[in-house]
Amino acid sequence: MTSMRLHTLLINLALAAGAIVMLLPFAWMLSLSVKDESDIFTSDLRFFPTDWDFANYLEAITTGHIGTFLINGAIVTLFILVLQILTIVPAAYVLARKQFRLRPLLFSLVLAVLLIPPQVTAIPVYLMIAKAGLIDSYAALIVPFATSAFGIFLLHQGFRTLPQDLIDAARMDGAGEFYALWTILVPQLLPMIAAFGVFSVVVHWNDFFWPLLVITRIENATPPLGISIFASDEGGNDVGPMMASATLIVMPLMFAFLIARRRFIEGVTLSGIKG
Repeated sequence: MTSMRLHTLLINLALAAGAIVMLLPFAWMLSLSVKDESDIFTSDLRFFPTDWDFANYLEAITTGHIGTFLINGAIVTLFILVLQILTIVPAAYVLARKQFRLRPLLFSLVLAVLLIPPQVTAIPVYLMIAKAGLIDSYAALIVPFATSAFGIFLLHQGFRTLPQDLIDAARMDGAGEFYALWTILVPQLLPMIAAFGVFSVVVHWNDFFWPLLVITRIENATPPLGISIFASDEGGNDVGPMMASATLIVMPLMFAFLIARRRFIEGVTLSGIKG
């Protein structure tokens, strides 16, 4: 019993140490967001500010247009997630439950796409977006991510675990393929879909590379790109407002994860993903 308690204690200590390492940058970000310039640019390393100053948040909201960036980010991530669910669900269902000659080849292509970094295809996708006249628009941020190879693979694994009896019972009751898919099978995979939703929102909310390529007007910028307005090649970084903006940008993700954490954990467990 003593050795078991010691083992549990060591595991908890290791997890606590890992949590501290992961949370320390966020804690330092919060600290910088409430410091004035004299407190930030000092030779002394102090975690807590000498004087709590919330003017950085006011500057982030007014001068930094953080509200516009948050709205842009919410619109882009929401539309991407909806389009991805509408495309990956039928694709994963067909690859998992239907038998046809090209199924192994198509599934192999999905796996191959998972191995290709998005930066590799950035230039040809950019040229197509530019040719279509979509540069500097919501469409340029949304259309290239309307589907997800990772989502297809994830839900493919989920559809394979569902019993055939569900589909057979729906057919016996006169349900069509489309109705059975969205009203009977999809609800069984809600935890897995929620887990994918968290991954998708986090990735596209924090994406800086692609918006940097296709967005030129600051009013169309997403949150990570918008923060860059506080960076100057001549005057350095306006650290206080930048950290205040980063804090405001991270908060929606934290609230979304807290709301969906139970579904997220269930989905990750069911999918067998190791974080």
